[in-house]
Amino acid sequence: MKREYSVVYQEVEDGWIMATVPELPGAVTQGRDLAEARSMIKEAVELLLESYRDHAVQEAPGNAIWETLTVDLVPA
Repeated sequence: MKREYSVVYQEVEDGWIMATVPELPGAVTQGRDLAEARSMIKEAVELLLESYRDHAVQEAPGNAIWETLTVDLVPA
């Protein structure tokens, strides 16, 4: 399953590039350059979503019904 997220890159101290995903609070990282910041934010998002999913599965009652929801978003 593929999902798209907006990533915001901005230069911070000493030329480092900070990457954030506004739709996912907590998805924040940085890299020495844009390529490294891109790689790091992809990994951060993957780990964050995996953590959210694992937590949801653990907290769901045994009789919960799971299904997939698809929505179309207008690009910013």
